[in-house]
Amino acid sequence: MNFKVLFLDIDGTILKPDHTYTASTKEAISQVKKQDIEVFLATGRPLHEVEDLAAELHIESFIGYNGAYAVYENETMINEPMDPSVMKEFLNIAGENGHELVCYTNQRNYFTSLSDPDVKKFIRAFNLVKNDTLTDDVIDSILGATIMNLKESEEALYEFKSDIHLSPVNVYGMDNNFDIIRKNVNKGIAVESILTQMGIQKNQAIAFGDGMNDKEMLGAVGESFAMENAHPSLFRYAKHKTTSVDESGIFTGLQRLGLVK
Repeated sequence: MNFKVLFLDIDGTILKPDHTYTASTKEAISQVKKQDIEVFLATGRPLHEVEDLAAELHIESFIGYNGAYAVYENETMINEPMDPSVMKEFLNIAGENGHELVCYTNQRNYFTSLSDPDVKKFIRAFNLVKNDTLTDDVIDSILGATIMNLKESEEALYEFKSDIHLSPVNVYGMDNNFDIIRKNVNKGIAVESILTQMGIQKNQAIAFGDGMNDKEMLGAVGESFAMENAHPSLFRYAKHKTTSVDESGIFTGLQRLGLVK
């Protein structure tokens, strides 16, 4: 198969829990790039928090905020902020139920509190640096959000619209954190749009992921891999299962396709 593009989740796929990656993961990315396969980082993270990693891996194409924003060759391909009225409702629900939120714009991470212990834990877990307290003037610029300190039994509080669901954050120690996912704004829709804009067929695309926010992306490509450390519910959405992030699952999967040695 003449593969043209590779989409890679970051946390739990490229990055291990200690925020490092294996040498063979970097080598795998280098090898496919030499074959003129375009590599995208496809993440729930805000893009301003992945610049250093992208530079280290020599990657210049991105899907961020769980599909709400995408960049290719320094051109914005997707830009889908959240509905401000819906965002305000999320904030009201959080305030009434003792939950914290982080809201991402294309410049900063805005938290409902910077002193809350769960917020501090979240910032450490993702090594976030561009942080501020949320103010009303950025509500119409929010591209994505994550809810903290939420019990699974409380998910329905936020799923008040049929086009919204919550996706558990699949990172060690982050069990009570959920990304807000929109039906028509997610990694899978972003991948489909990018493939169309680039003139690439589905069967020429590959994706790797580990979280439930990756399920739509895995279904949007021809060859999809779930990491061994993936959320248990993700495996049915992937064509293949590869080794864990600690065991260089990206390298293992690409080797299976004959793309790396």
